[in-house]
Amino acid sequence: MTATNETTQPAAVPTAPPASPAALAKSPPPPDEGGAIDVMASASNFAVALRMADHLSRSSMVPTVYQGETGKANCMIAIELASRIGASVFAVMQNLDIIHGRPSWRSTFIIATVNAGARFTPMRFRFQGEEGTDDWGCRAVARDRETNEECVGALITIGLAKAEGWATKGGSKWKTMPEQMLLYRAAAFWARVYAPELMLGMKTVDELEDSVESLPVAMTPGNTKALEAELLGVPVPPPASTPTPEPVSVAESAT
Repeated sequence: MTATNETTQPAAVPTAPPASPAALAKSPPPPDEGGAIDVMASASNFAVALRMADHLSRSSMVPTVYQGETGKANCMIAIELASRIGASVFAVMQNLDIIHGRPSWRSTFIIATVNAGARFTPMRFRFQGEEGTDDWGCRAVARDRETNEECVGALITIGLAKAEGWATKGGSKWKTMPEQMLLYRAAAFWARVYAPELMLGMKTVDELEDSVESLPVAMTPGNTKALEAELLGVPVPPPASTPTPEPVSVAESAT
């Protein structure tokens, strides 16, 4: 009897059919390991960002609004903003302030981001008028690297600051450091026109501080009349007087 050698072949593993080009085009790209990710692009990106936010919230080097369990949501927003403007997550955290409940960029961050980008030449500033007068002003200027077009921003003057009420508010920095405020405001106006994708519709810290007149009226019980008067622009009615109880003598209280 002749023995035969039989070789056992492994069972074939079924493979998924290759994805069509249309399906590949619709699928979101994988997270970029070299930088921030688009948090809302896919469920996998959101999960990765959530893990990043968890670690960032444990760091003592990030601002307090990003720390701890309650800071994770803020970390997610910072990751999303960093992805949209192509900046470092840590840089966004350090330069995004909340003024009266609204997020705002620091002017120095706007200038630095434009200067570090590849689209424009570094931002420069041109002063005109006589210092100490209402005509003294400044405008931001940069050049488009691709077209060599000079991008000239709006002229910001001391007269404009007074007309808009920026320089007349109590504690306004326009009174103590007008030159610096001219630079910051000129940079914000320039970026809002030539790089709106960087501003994302937000204002700078000093813009919000100049534009907010007062904090909203507190919504406390019995304060609805004060809130109504504030909205209508009429004098706030005085609080209703509370009748004072008659004093009780020691003898009466004993009985």
